[in-house]
Amino acid sequence: MAKKIEPALKLISKYLELKDDEYFVIPEYQRGYSWDINQCDKLWQDIEDFIQNDATDPYFFGTIIVDCSEENKLSIIDGQQRTTTFLILLKALLIRLTEVLEEFNRDETSEALEEGLKENRNKIIRILYKAEVEERIGILADWNKAKGIKILENNSINELYENQVEKIIEAENFDEAEKSVHKIPRKHKDNKYTNHFRNFKFFYNNLKLKSESQLNKFCRIFLEKCEIIEIRSWYTEQAITMFNSLNSTGMPLSDADIISAQLYSNSKDQREEFNELWETLSKLANDLNSQGIVNIDGILQQFMYINRAENKVYIKDNSVDVTTPGLRRYYTDINKDLLSNPLDLSKRLIKIAHIWEKIKDFPSIKLLLKFNENTKLFLIGYLNRYHVDDLTEKKVEEISNYLIRLFAILEVVDAGYSSKNFKTFLFRVNIKLVDNIYGIDSIKNEFDKHIKETWEKEDIKEGIMEYEKNILVFLNEYLYTKSKDKDFNFARNVNIEHIMPASGRNIDLIRKDAGIADKEEFKSLVNKLGNKMLLEEKINKSISNEWFKSKKQTSINDKSGYKDSRYQIALSLTNYPKDTWTKEDIEDATLKAAERISNFIFND
Repeated sequence: MAKKIEPALKLISKYLELKDDEYFVIPEYQRGYSWDINQCDKLWQDIEDFIQNDATDPYFFGTIIVDCSEENKLSIIDGQQRTTTFLILLKALLIRLTEVLEEFNRDETSEALEEGLKENRNKIIRILYKAEVEERIGILADWNKAKGIKILENNSINELYENQVEKIIEAENFDEAEKSVHKIPRKHKDNKYTNHFRNFKFFYNNLKLKSESQLNKFCRIFLEKCEIIEIRSWYTEQAITMFNSLNSTGMPLSDADIISAQLYSNSKDQREEFNELWETLSKLANDLNSQGIVNIDGILQQFMYINRAENKVYIKDNSVDVTTPGLRRYYTDINKDLLSNPLDLSKRLIKIAHIWEKIKDFPSIKLLLKFNENTKLFLIGYLNRYHVDDLTEKKVEEISNYLIRLFAILEVVDAGYSSKNFKTFLFRVNIKLVDNIYGIDSIKNEFDKHIKETWEKEDIKEGIMEYEKNILVFLNEYLYTKSKDKDFNFARNVNIEHIMPASGRNIDLIRKDAGIADKEEFKSLVNKLGNKMLLEEKINKSISNEWFKSKKQTSINDKSGYKDSRYQIALSLTNYPKDTWTKEDIEDATLKAAERISNFIFND
C-alpha cells in the first residue's frame, strides 16, 4: 500500500537529482513562470550572504510539495517557481564552469582548485542530464548527447512559453541558449526575452564576475549546503489541499492560483475540457493585463461583484452592506458551490474577458479607465447582461458616461470612494445594473437623481475651477470633441501639455509676458484645467517649453506644433486671435472647462 505522505529534508542538489525514468511535471493548473530579476536577486543575495558569514548549518529554501500519484512523474504542487529557478541557476553554473575549465591555467598550486571545479561540473551534469561517468564523458565529447533528456515537463495552461527551460538546458553555451529561446515580438533589449532567459542571463552575468576560486566555492555551497523540505504525497487531492494551506518562501500564491487549483481538483472526468477553458482564460487575461485593462484576479473579482448583486446578498432590510469578502474566501468558503462546476464558472469568466477584449478600445472606455479602478466592477455588471457580439460603441458609451459623471465628482469633492455617496450608492444601483429587467433609462434616472440630490452644481463647478490634477483634462477633451461632432480617441502614451509651460529656459519671460505678477500666482495658475490639454508625445517633446506664438503657428511646415495634432483643443488654438497666452486666457479657458464638465455631470 502506497504511503500517503513522505516529508524529507534534502539538499537542493539531491532534490533535483532524478532517476533515469523520472521527471518533474508542472501541472496544468499551475501559474506560468513569474519569477523575475527581483526574486532571483533575493535568492542570489541569500546564498552570497550565507557564504560571507561562513555559516556551518545548511541554508533552508522552504518547503516543496510533490504529487507522486502517477508513476515516474513528480508533479510540483508547490515550489515550481523555485524548482525552475534552481534548474536555470544550475545551467548558468555549468556553462561558467565549462568556460573556466577550458581556459584554466594549470600549475602545481592549482591542482586542487581544478579538481574542485571538475567535481562541481560533474555533479551538475549528473543532475541536468541524468548522466553517470560514461554518459558524462560522452556528453563532454559530443554535446548532441545532452539533448532530448527530459527533466521538466511544463503542462501549465497558464504558461505561454512552456519549453524555455528545455531550450536553455539543452544549449551547449550561452550564445546557443540566447539563439534558441523565444523572442517576444515588438519588445526591445532584454524585454524581448521571457523571464526564463532573463533570469538565466542574470545568473550567468553575475557568475562571470567571480574568480575561479569564488565560482568553485559558490558551486560547493549551493550543491552541498542549500536545503529544502520535500513533501511527497501519493494522492493528488491531498497534495492540492496542502498547496492551498502551506506557506513557503516562494512568491505568495495569488487568489487565481488557489481558485484554479481547486477547480482543477473538482474537474475530475472533465479535466481536458477544463484545461482548455482555463488556458483560454489565462491567455485572454494575460493579454488584457499587458494592456493595463484587467488581470485574472480582476476578472474573478468582477464576477464576484456580479454574482453577489444577482443574489442581492448585501441588501438587508433595505440597507446596503458594503463589506466585501476577499476573493479566496468568497470562492473557497462563502460560495464554494461555484467551484463545484468548473466548466460553467470558467465559461462565465471567459465571457467577462471577451467583453473587455471587445470594448477596450472604445473611446469612452479608454476615458473611463483613467478614473478610479472601481469603475470596472460596475461597468462589467451592466455589460454582462448582453451577448458579446451585441455590444456596440453606442450601447457601451451610454452606461460608461454615467459612471464617468459620478467618478468625475469624486475627483473634485473632499470624499473618498468608500463614502456612502459613492460606494454605497454603487452597490445599491448594481442590483439594477446586473438585472436585465431594468432598462438603461431606469438606471440613468438613478444616477441623475442621486447626483442632483447629493451635490450642488455650483459647488462642483467651483471644485473644477480649483482642480489641478490630470484626469479631468481627458474628460474636457472628450466633451469638447463631442461638442464639435468629432470622433474622440487618444493614444495610451498621450501627454498632458501645459499651454503656458510649467518650466523651461524662458519661463520667467513667458510668465512676465502672460501678465503674472509673481511665482506664487504662477504656481496657482499653471496647473489649472484651462492651461492643460492633450497632445501627442512627439509634438509635446518638440514644443513643450516654447512660446505660445511658436506653438500655435501654422506657417512653418517643417516644425511640429498644435497644427499637427489630432486633438481638437490643440487644433482650435491654431486659430487663436492672440499670440500670447495670458493669465486672463487661462482663467477664461478654465471657466469654460468647468462649465462644460459640470453641465455634463448634471446632465444639463
